[in-house]
Amino acid sequence: MHAAALVRKLKQRDPGLRVSGIGGSALREAGMEITVDAANLAVVGIIEVITHWRAISAALDAMRRVLREEKPDLLVLVDYAEFNLKLAQTAKECGVPVLFYISPQVWAWRQKRVEKIRDRVDMMAVVFPFEAEFYRKHDVPVRFVGHPLLHAIEPQQPDTSSTTDRPRTVGLFPGSRKSEIRRLLPTILDAAAILREQEPELRFVLPVASTLREQDLTEAAGRTLPDWITLMDGTAREAIVQSDVVITASGTATLEIALYGKPMVIVYRVAPLTYAIVSRLLKIDHIGLCNIVAGERVVSELLQKEANPRRIADEIRRYLDEPEYYAETQKKLHTIRALLGEEKIDVELDELVFEMLGKTARA
Repeated sequence: MHAAALVRKLKQRDPGLRVSGIGGSALREAGMEITVDAANLAVVGIIEVITHWRAISAALDAMRRVLREEKPDLLVLVDYAEFNLKLAQTAKECGVPVLFYISPQVWAWRQKRVEKIRDRVDMMAVVFPFEAEFYRKHDVPVRFVGHPLLHAIEPQQPDTSSTTDRPRTVGLFPGSRKSEIRRLLPTILDAAAILREQEPELRFVLPVASTLREQDLTEAAGRTLPDWITLMDGTAREAIVQSDVVITASGTATLEIALYGKPMVIVYRVAPLTYAIVSRLLKIDHIGLCNIVAGERVVSELLQKEANPRRIADEIRRYLDEPEYYAETQKKLHTIRALLGEEKIDVELDELVFEMLGKTARA
């Protein structure tokens, strides 16, 4: 999503700019030449990466060939740290400058990775103010470019309107990766069924990510999706707007939901061995980005065994049944925009790209 927005902006300012790389339909539509389809590469967790290693390794080999044979003017890496830092090493060997956009969460766990970043990356373009401080402390060139969601989502006001004259709506956000929805969707659907049994008038909306088909959801759920859930193709933001509360996978979606001021329950589940390893390495107290930015547990987080249908339903019911709790959560969510440092950016991302290309963008 964020990479596609960058490509669109670059092409608008310089239509002759050639952009190629790894991506899916969104990047193709933005004007990028797709060298490797990203559909099979989006996985979360150590064990999950191992099981998908053949596809990941093939993609890495393909991109390394591009770097060696074409020697592009700039390599822009977006997130996906383990894969991209390997590409960065090849780029360094080929003399290709590297811009890394959306930092790996080295401030949260495995901080020694910052040494690889210092050696392989020419510039970090970070989206959180505290990341800029972290990299400066470790002598890594860095520019704070602001979070892309701040441009996409207008400032919201707390919703004080009554919902008694309409059915309340629960958003179901199981993630955008196939591996993620396989782990989370069955549990989220079971939680939704509990809520519907308690309050038959509840509405449920489920946005289908552009990387997924309805068939992927059915296969992940292991059942036909109930007809009382409204599927919304590629319209996650509209689903957020319609929702009063949300059940969501961890990740960027939590920040997007927070910027709309919607109370949520964050669910997180990975392979047990992955969690056993990661939980020992974590240096932060929260999983959800909205809670990390806020520096406190603003919304509920349920991890591993706690992420079960009954617990999820209970947390959602508290939002629905306790207006004061709902309002207080909303109030805290509306402070997050300011914490993202909207007015303190160093440079716009597209300007930084052209700066590193050594050229001036066309007006």
